[in-house]
Amino acid sequence: MTTKNMLNVKAVILTTTLSLFVMLSGCASHHSLNTAVQYKASGDLGTIIERADGAVSIVNTTQRTIEGRIEGIGDLSHASIVFSRDEQFAYVFGRDGGLTKIDILNQNIENRVLQAGNSIGGAISQDGKLVAVSNYAPGGVKVFNAETLELVVDIPAMYTDENGEQKQSKTVGLVDAPGQRFVFSLFDGNETWIADFSDTATSSNSTPKITKLKNIGKQPYDALISPDGRYYIAGLFGQDGLALVDLWFPEKGSKHILPNYGKGEERLPVYKMPHLEGWAVAGNYAFVPAVGRHEVLVIDMNNWTQVGAIQVYGQPVFVMSRPDAREIWVNFAFPKNDTLQIIDAESFALKKTLKPGKAVLHMEFTPRGEEVWVSVRDEDIVRVYNTATYEEITSINVLKPSGIFFTSRAHRIGL
Repeated sequence: MTTKNMLNVKAVILTTTLSLFVMLSGCASHHSLNTAVQYKASGDLGTIIERADGAVSIVNTTQRTIEGRIEGIGDLSHASIVFSRDEQFAYVFGRDGGLTKIDILNQNIENRVLQAGNSIGGAISQDGKLVAVSNYAPGGVKVFNAETLELVVDIPAMYTDENGEQKQSKTVGLVDAPGQRFVFSLFDGNETWIADFSDTATSSNSTPKITKLKNIGKQPYDALISPDGRYYIAGLFGQDGLALVDLWFPEKGSKHILPNYGKGEERLPVYKMPHLEGWAVAGNYAFVPAVGRHEVLVIDMNNWTQVGAIQVYGQPVFVMSRPDAREIWVNFAFPKNDTLQIIDAESFALKKTLKPGKAVLHMEFTPRGEEVWVSVRDEDIVRVYNTATYEEITSINVLKPSGIFFTSRAHRIGL
């Protein structure tokens, strides 16, 4: 072999060796990088509102532990939470008008805006890009960019009163609905509005199309949307009955249903108006907290008529179905707020009574319903029960706990 050929062979060997070294080094570096990254999951996380301290505890529902605590969130005396669709962020709606975006993975406040003087809850849009807040003062609904919390649009809830004057109404019962819509009611204006944002995503115009349904009934105070997103139902504080809107056919307007629901007969003093968002749906039946009576009403959703009334321990506040819809769990208003009762969804019979402690404010089922977490405000504790045996599994110390919200809500309509 000539000297020239020998040099060429050595060059090829050297080049191949260097290439192999670089490739192996790259693989090693990539492998080291992958093993160094610690990914966090959010599917079994949740939040508990500490109403007295303006704080939120972050919990792990699998380990049944507190993962962290975020302070400085304002007045949480009447607060609720919705989640981003990736479950990383929780949007906290405070009574003081504060909208706070918290990062539950990194356990910090991502952003906070004081958007009104007094707010009463909120919702996140179907695509997860908009967050809406319902306001008592000054009234109306404000819609924000979910990523930045920049104001997208302010929707004043203006109505004409009996004297022909234009006034701003408190807004209540704000929910998200399919079709990139928000639905809410005007407490002072006796109306339900549908704000359709479906066209705003493809244009520079951020103003939604508003459909106004007038004269739905006197003073709607709260509302719910059915789990499939079809029916919006508003409770009426100023008269008996409920206002039903079929969101498949909103042009048909509002329908008055259950004309005896509310003040239709003599009843006990109302210690707390029931939360309509606490309605339970099981099969073709809706289980509804009666107003001022020790009853859970059973409604046939095929024709929206009452078909039964279940006698319970006290005035129901939340009436919630287990995720498999086999049981209905109920808590009660003061002075009987130390108790939970469980109803069989098929027979309508009472199955079990539990005594978690003084001031049971809220319940939240784990995503598939094997456990339920119960906040007991006056004992500074959250109790966790096995829903098959009704035995207490554990308890977690939380200061003045109220609302419990798990990240599985991110993928459910109206929550």
